[in-house]
Amino acid sequence: MRPLPIAASLALLLAAFAVTAQDPPAPAAADAPAPAVQAAPAAAAPATPAAGDATRGKGLTYTCRGCHGLTGYKNAYPSYHVPKIGGQSETYLRNALTEYGTGKRKHPTMQAQAESFSQQDIADIAAYLSSLK
Repeated sequence: MRPLPIAASLALLLAAFAVTAQDPPAPAAADAPAPAVQAAPAAAAPATPAAGDATRGKGLTYTCRGCHGLTGYKNAYPSYHVPKIGGQSETYLRNALTEYGTGKRKHPTMQAQAESFSQQDIADIAAYLSSLK
């Protein structure tokens, strides 16, 4: 095993958690009633995608730039070209990150990254990356 790629992957994963952990939770209203517990519908309709915040997305892509932001970068093992994600379609980016998060797409580093993102994080990341030219 090569310790450098493993250490780099772990550092990227820890940095991703640090970026998402910096967002404070929204304060709860003191006089708001507790939400009612509802059973999930058997066949839920597809959720409307949240609007992405490109400014917030830029901060969330800090670890992405480690591989995807380097011109001509190739992964050490197995050796393959890392695709350019800046300027991709917002829909494509949302779908790709969601599929990595659910395991539909297979790549250990990408799965670990995508699993740490909320749907809002994914929308923000897609908004930022799709705005790059």
